[in-house]
Amino acid sequence: MDNSNQYDYSTKKMKVINIHKREIQQPKTELVKLFNTLATDNDLMLATDKWSPMKLDNGLQVGSKGGHGPITYFVTDYQPEKSITFQFDLTGFNGYHRFDINELEPKKTEISHIIDMTTTGLATLKWMLAIRWLHNAYIEDAFDKVENQFTKDKKRSEWSWWVKTLRKVMKPKKK
Repeated sequence: MDNSNQYDYSTKKMKVINIHKREIQQPKTELVKLFNTLATDNDLMLATDKWSPMKLDNGLQVGSKGGHGPITYFVTDYQPEKSITFQFDLTGFNGYHRFDINELEPKKTEISHIIDMTTTGLATLKWMLAIRWLHNAYIEDAFDKVENQFTKDKKRSEWSWWVKTLRKVMKPKKK
């Protein structure tokens, strides 16, 4: 995971680059099958047993709107066997996030998730204190789910104490 957060005091903006990558010992065609279930009722990419599912009003196609939890976005580019790009639709979050699938070798494929955005105002504080941490855990859990489709030894990324705390504090109250 690569993270870069650079705050510019003169413009009061923060440039955020957040990259997660995982090599999966499978041909690209196998990962594409999982990729194509993204945002469906049978999502094999995201850890919907632990996190809010991704929902898109028109499925995996350009212009489709949706999000997961409080994070909203819309699809700006979709290449079914390669990538999908989402433009954030939140005040103060200017940029995108993208999933990519790249063949490294005939039986080795890399999946990646990239956020490239600039935050302003309260969004910068939200990113620094909560969203960044929750996002990192969300993506690692997703990549665990993908990897676990193909292995006997199940991978389970540990959440930091901060992620556990945030999830406890932000948990919806039962009525």
